[in-house]
Amino acid sequence: MKSIRAAIRYVLFVAATLGVYSVWWIGAIFVGRKPSWRQTIFRNWARSFVKISRMKIEVVGTPPQPPFFLVFNHLGYVDIAAIRAVTEGIFVAKGEIENWFLAGKIIRDMGTIFINRTNRRDIPRAGAKIIEHIKNGEGVIIFPEGTSTRGEKVLPFNSSFLEFAAAVNLPVSFASVSYKTSGIDENASDAVCWWDDISFGAHLWKLFRLKEFTATITFGNAPIQNPNRKQLATELREKVGEIFIPVI
Repeated sequence: MKSIRAAIRYVLFVAATLGVYSVWWIGAIFVGRKPSWRQTIFRNWARSFVKISRMKIEVVGTPPQPPFFLVFNHLGYVDIAAIRAVTEGIFVAKGEIENWFLAGKIIRDMGTIFINRTNRRDIPRAGAKIIEHIKNGEGVIIFPEGTSTRGEKVLPFNSSFLEFAAAVNLPVSFASVSYKTSGIDENASDAVCWWDDISFGAHLWKLFRLKEFTATITFGNAPIQNPNRKQLATELREKVGEIFIPVI
């Protein structure tokens, strides 16, 4: 039964992704690649993923309204759909994703800012792009842990990701994401969080085998500012850790 469920959802996911992207591509011919059009498409894709995967979302606190710069802990690709379903924004992602077959182009067209984490010279370029999007009225979301985890705790934040924010004393909002499954399904730390050495396709199959699962997104109260990037990273990590619910 679980395999049949996963197969159906897999087909629906691929069809929904290609369908939504086709609408984006056709619409862009007539209305151009306006941020508002991109945000509409991205939102609809996220909500389709939520529905197909049978994800329930619990929101604690109030999501910031664009423009904003928002940091989260990171548990895997599911974070993208969960977060994007409840707030408007684009993401900052590792540069390797840009080279993924087809998916890389789709993700890029949704406004994603890619950053080469192994090249410190690329950080100022990414920071300038983030500032540009914020000035254009968009929200920008980043995962400063630099990697996804199984959700036991929040890892230290990479201060280099926040260097530009400290330099211009940009207010930084914060939030946390966590997951849980029902007692009859596999633990969320394995079935929802994508941290181990398994391909995206194989993990997605595992996720789609779940009957349902719940994402809890908790938003912090007020943005934080600090001209010192290391202090900013430490303070944000502590704040996210305070509201984070460990995944079991």
